[in-house]
Amino acid sequence: MSHFAGMEELLQDFLTEAGELLADVDNKLVELEKRPDDKALLNDIFRGFHTIKGGAGFLNVNELVELCHRTENLFDKLRTGGLTLTPEIMDVIMNSTGVVRDMFGSLSQSQLPKAADPALLTALDAVLSGNAHPVHVAPTPVAPQATPQHRETTAPVGNGPDWNALHGAITGEVVAKHVEPAAPAIEPPADAPRPSAPASMMPSTEPMARAKPAPVTPTVQVAAKETTIRVDTSRLDMVLNLSGEIGLTKNRLTCLRANILQGKTDGDTLKALDEAVSSLDLLVGDLQNAVMKTRMQPIGRLFQKYPRLARDLARQLGKDVELVITGEETEIDKTMIEDLNDPLVHLVRNAVDHGVESTDERRAAGKPLKSLVKLSAQQAGDHIILEIADDGKGMRPDALRRKALEKGLIDLEAANSLDDRQSLNLIFLPGFSTKDQISDVSGRGVGMDVVRTNIQKLNGRIDISSQVGHGTTITISLPLTLAILPVLVVRLGDQPFAVPLSMVREIIPINPKEIQQVSGRATMVVRDEVLPVRSLADLIGWPRNATPAFGVLMQTTVTTFILAIDGFLGRDDVVIKPLHDIKPRGIAGATLSGDGLVVLVLDIEELLNMNTVETRAAMFV
Repeated sequence: MSHFAGMEELLQDFLTEAGELLADVDNKLVELEKRPDDKALLNDIFRGFHTIKGGAGFLNVNELVELCHRTENLFDKLRTGGLTLTPEIMDVIMNSTGVVRDMFGSLSQSQLPKAADPALLTALDAVLSGNAHPVHVAPTPVAPQATPQHRETTAPVGNGPDWNALHGAITGEVVAKHVEPAAPAIEPPADAPRPSAPASMMPSTEPMARAKPAPVTPTVQVAAKETTIRVDTSRLDMVLNLSGEIGLTKNRLTCLRANILQGKTDGDTLKALDEAVSSLDLLVGDLQNAVMKTRMQPIGRLFQKYPRLARDLARQLGKDVELVITGEETEIDKTMIEDLNDPLVHLVRNAVDHGVESTDERRAAGKPLKSLVKLSAQQAGDHIILEIADDGKGMRPDALRRKALEKGLIDLEAANSLDDRQSLNLIFLPGFSTKDQISDVSGRGVGMDVVRTNIQKLNGRIDISSQVGHGTTITISLPLTLAILPVLVVRLGDQPFAVPLSMVREIIPINPKEIQQVSGRATMVVRDEVLPVRSLADLIGWPRNATPAFGVLMQTTVTTFILAIDGFLGRDDVVIKPLHDIKPRGIAGATLSGDGLVVLVLDIEELLNMNTVETRAAMFV
């Protein structure tokens, strides 16, 4: 029988509250390192840890109680002046809180945690005894980023340049390599459409550093996704009130329907029907917004993990780095918060490891010795903008091109054809890394590729700007929610398709005389910009019976192109339904139009990467 039999609900309540308290303690410890004489901060840390110990004692988790008790004693000595905080003592404290978090991981599986490593307990006792030279417990090296199983991350070595990989990442015109077998093309509309479920999102993990005493082998806990959410009661009251209003409107419509069926079709009845339908439309819109707000959570819940991460990594690398966070109150869909964890972890690590210089390098460059990494969030219209900026050395486009050449990812002709923006995007190629030596922090060339893939799965965009000597800024744009997707409904023959509106710049007419052939590919000039033309029919594997009449100017994360279509039906806000059992690539899901037709929602990025058909100018004449 489980140790927690009959106490499962209490255990989950404890883990929720204690997890938040521990995250708060970690952040305050990072602040305490900057202000070691702040007694109010020390008192807050002491109270938070005392609460965690009390909960563990109620559940009879003696191993956790023992570790918390010794650490709490250390906090007590610090706040009463019995000890003075030093970097070595802070290392011991950080190791202790890291082991406490690992114990929470065991408890989340309803298992009693193992006792803390004796080396950590010895270090705590040494500090408590007033030893001037406590046993040093080095921070655990940050675990390398796990390689997702569904991606091919090995750079081509010894087989010549891989222009396909570059084109798939930069222009989207040549197929990128896929590990999985090819899926069948979408069948033409002679039969019923056969859409598929969207590619499943990568499971959220928490590859944060676990500061543990050496020589304990570091482990990475895979955090299970939360299935609960905290909602302000005022928001639930709003949903309840709107539901009541909709019920009253439904009764009014039922009454009017009965009158109309009885032949009462005078002007007053029809006017009342129109007013009731309009009222229902407004109420349903308000209800949708209210329900969406119940899913919205402040992104600060995610950001609070990163000060500790940045602190541990900076200390390991011997750098002086401060992580500045703004916009924590910005709200975003809870499901997106969970899936953003991995990309943001890697970007913060990248900024500390690659972005900012060492103290000696900053001194030589005349910069302040303390490096700043800024993580911010803000709402802009119906999107959330996240920025990760550092004041480091920046990236040189020519150096990135040279490194890609050295690794065999591009050839000389491709390198010479890239502008600075495209050169910065080289860091998204699988296998690309600027590090010559693989360490436990970086150098494997799998990070930014994974970041871009995860952001794209959230219907977002990622952009890079960098100034040599001044730093790099990475900007992520995300929709407020994944539940409702604004789309442009286009037409291929009689079949409608939907493309994400966030990728659409404009709609233009296609004149066959304006199609030009450049290197065997169809292109058009739009305001002095030469853009490739891709036929939607070719992308999805359908025969094309007529010359496309319109083009949709599409902008993805790394490329801009014209999608050739037969026509368009307008803009709509749709709820994407995943389709099970049938899984052709290139389809994000399906939705229903107002007249009941099934509309396939296209995954444009995946279609570009999987497609091998080149659009030729001859096809349009």
